[in-house]
Amino acid sequence: MSASSPPKTPEEELRRLLDVMAALRDPHHGCPWDQQQNFSTIAPYTIEEAYEVADAIARGDLDGLQDELGDLLFQVVYHARMAEEAGRFDFAAVARTIADKMVRRHPHVFGDSALRSAEEQSAAWEAQKRAERAGRSETGTLAGIPTGLPALTHAVKLTTRAARVGFDWPDAEAVLRKLDEEVAELRAELPYGKRERLVDEVGDLLFVLANLARKLDLDPEICLRNANLKFYNRFNGIEQAIACKGYTITEASLPEMEEEWQKVKQVLRNISTT
Repeated sequence: MSASSPPKTPEEELRRLLDVMAALRDPHHGCPWDQQQNFSTIAPYTIEEAYEVADAIARGDLDGLQDELGDLLFQVVYHARMAEEAGRFDFAAVARTIADKMVRRHPHVFGDSALRSAEEQSAAWEAQKRAERAGRSETGTLAGIPTGLPALTHAVKLTTRAARVGFDWPDAEAVLRKLDEEVAELRAELPYGKRERLVDEVGDLLFVLANLARKLDLDPEICLRNANLKFYNRFNGIEQAIACKGYTITEASLPEMEEEWQKVKQVLRNISTT
């Protein structure tokens, strides 16, 4: 937008975005790549854009967040356009559905219900979601949990739902005891090296770790992301330290790398505490 252009309303900007999407998908004059896409091919980009939104938030990058939210909105518009072409629904139906859902789930805001506390509202929210799942003939305590979630998040969602009916560890200490049990089972399988058994035991271990985070009121995805970032920074540090000696990390020995790792670890720890 030029400096002299008057600002447009949200409705005008959204209409422009919808028109851009329609032009990209136009069967005669559109973009060849966009013309060939379908729900399955676009879905990975949708997931990627959601993670990039989360990354911008984690970095406190509000300028980047504006850009990433636009990318994520474009994904919604993309899927809605393909559905419209198939005669199923359009963007207006998507917006109407979520607005109706939010009104339905917040009767204390949009209806006559008395104002609830956060705890009461959470319970009412879950009750409403159960009613909606029943209306879609989704039965069972675990019904409606998306299987496409990241595995750690999926584990937390499953056991959070099970915990609501009393199927849960009493506290974090009990989960730690279960963790010790799973480590022992994995250790017992190591001498045999059977892949399917190792997959099973490592999966059990990760599942328990996800629930340890849940019992400590932590998000396991954030915990692992923080660990990944910590490793990234430390490994970059040892690579730079070795480069300062005049050679590359591929020429360094493991003991030397470990020595530099400990040095970088201490430096970064000192920085984080200042």
